[in-house]
Amino acid sequence: MAVNFPVDFTKMSGTGNDFIVIDHRQPFLSKAEMPAFAKAVCRRKFSAGADGLILIENCDDADFRWQFLNGDGSFAEMCGNGARCAARFAHAKGIAQAKMRFATMAGIIEAEVIGASVRLKMTEPNGLALDNVLGVDEQDVVVHSLNTGVPHAVIFMDDIAAAPVFEWGRLVRFHDHFQPAGTNVNFVQVLADGSVVCRTYERGVEEETMACGTGAVAAAIIAGLKGYVQAPVAVTTSGGDRLTIHFKIAAGRPMDVYLEGPANFIYDGRLHEEAVRSK
Repeated sequence: MAVNFPVDFTKMSGTGNDFIVIDHRQPFLSKAEMPAFAKAVCRRKFSAGADGLILIENCDDADFRWQFLNGDGSFAEMCGNGARCAARFAHAKGIAQAKMRFATMAGIIEAEVIGASVRLKMTEPNGLALDNVLGVDEQDVVVHSLNTGVPHAVIFMDDIAAAPVFEWGRLVRFHDHFQPAGTNVNFVQVLADGSVVCRTYERGVEEETMACGTGAVAAAIIAGLKGYVQAPVAVTTSGGDRLTIHFKIAAGRPMDVYLEGPANFIYDGRLHEEAVRSK
C-alpha cells in the first residue's frame, strides 16, 4: 500500500472498547487496502493495538462517512461504541457540530455530543427472533436474536460471572443457525434493580471485549420484550462502565432506540511504517 508515513491517529475508548481513529478525508487507502491496514495496526503488542479501526471520510449526504473495520480486518456495518467515538472525534476536530449525522453501512446515524458523552439514535432494529432453542455444547440453550446494526444473539444467565463467554460465544457465533454472516453473542443477567449486566463475545475480534454498544442495545431491548425490564435500561459492561439504552415497544417491536454513554480520548500518536509490517 502506498501510504505516506507517518500517519496521525487518535486512540479512543468507548466503555473499554478501544479504537484507532484516523481523519481520512484526504484518503491514502483504497477500500481494498483497508482490511490489511486495519489488521496490521490493530495488532496488540506489535502495533498501536485496538478492537477496531475508524476512518472518517467526506460524505455528500451527511456530515461525514465512516469506514469501520474490526481488528481482524473485516468491515462491520455498525458499532455503537465506535460510533460514539467517531462522533466525539468529528466534533473535536471541527468536522461536525455537536448534533450531527453520519453515514455507515447500517444507514445514517444521528448523534449528539454532550461533554464527554454521546447520545446516538440507532437505526431501526430488525430480524427479531425470540426463544430459539439451539444445541450448544451438547445441551439445549434458549437464544434470542436481534440485529441492532449488526447481528446479535442474547442468552440470559443466572450468574453472569460464571457465563462461558468464550466457549459458548465461539460456538454460537459460528452456529449453523446464524450462517453465513455469524453473530455477536451477549450473555446477560437481569439485576433486582431493573438494570442488566452484559458480557459480549464479539464477532471480528473473536474474544470477549470490555463493551459492545450494539450488544448492550440488543440485550436491553430483548430484556424489555421479555418483560424483565423497562426503558430506559442501564447496562453495565464487562469493563464496569454503564451505558443507557432508551427505546419504546409498539405492537411487540422496538422503536425510537437511543444509546448513550462515554467516548473518551486516550492519546494522539503517529503510525510509522513499521506499524504495518507483516508477521
